[in-house]
Amino acid sequence: MVYNWCMESLKISYSGRHIEEKDIVFIRDLISKHFDKSRWFISKELCRQWNWRQENGFLKDMSCRGLLLKLEREGYIIQPPRKRVTNNPFVNRKRPEPIEIDSSPITGTVKEIKPIEIISVRRTKYEKLYNSLLEQYHYLKYAQPVGENIKYIVFINNRPIACLGWMSPPWYIESRDKYIGWSKEARKKNLHFIAYNTRFIILPWVKISNLASYLLGLTARIISRDWENLYKHPIYFLETFVDTEVKKFKGTCYKAANWQLLGETKGRGRLSKTYKKTRSLKAVFGYPLNIKFREILCQE
Repeated sequence: MVYNWCMESLKISYSGRHIEEKDIVFIRDLISKHFDKSRWFISKELCRQWNWRQENGFLKDMSCRGLLLKLEREGYIIQPPRKRVTNNPFVNRKRPEPIEIDSSPITGTVKEIKPIEIISVRRTKYEKLYNSLLEQYHYLKYAQPVGENIKYIVFINNRPIACLGWMSPPWYIESRDKYIGWSKEARKKNLHFIAYNTRFIILPWVKISNLASYLLGLTARIISRDWENLYKHPIYFLETFVDTEVKKFKGTCYKAANWQLLGETKGRGRLSKTYKKTRSLKAVFGYPLNIKFREILCQE
């Protein structure tokens, strides 16, 4: 086996884990002992050896497989031959199919339309409806969330009027990290206590004044409890991006719901290898859920 032996300046980080020379040696030894096994077996075994787990206790198998592929591409390891080609659900996923619903106009004020019911639809019969509504009516369409996530549908008299999607946050956002004031070590340990609002849409036939800010406030009161029910840990901080450059959004509903403008993105993707701007700039908004959020998030 021919390896890349130049490891003096090794600097690899993946999914929050920093890889050193001793880690490469350990992985090579593990692969050598189990070269007759599948790549799936090796990634699982590596997770167990490292005790590399999610907050809910499950092995970080997907992250581990991604790390092994990265190390192989850069010449640090050689994995066993693939035993079978698996279907990649993220690449080959079918687009959500349209679901017809009542689209007659809904107007009035928040007081007039109460009671409003907001339901977490992950792993329920309504999840397909959520996916379909985003695919049809959100300008970014539906995208499969990565990592921990919650999907909400808002109902009035059993009619859906809005959708809100939340997921694991980006690894590094300069303005957010400065606002929180945490170190790299604290961020690595506590990032899972943040939820990122990746989708928010009020259906186009719903015309209710101040509804968006009201729903953000309502969600802020329940999301930590719902997140803990799914993933066994609470949420202490919320964040989102607002496209102020291309779509010219102003983040009015977030401001009305007392979210704080933290700064602006750099216009680079989360996996970008260049310092050049490759996408539109977005305003970064944040909302603490706990008065002691800094004290909690900055713990190392």
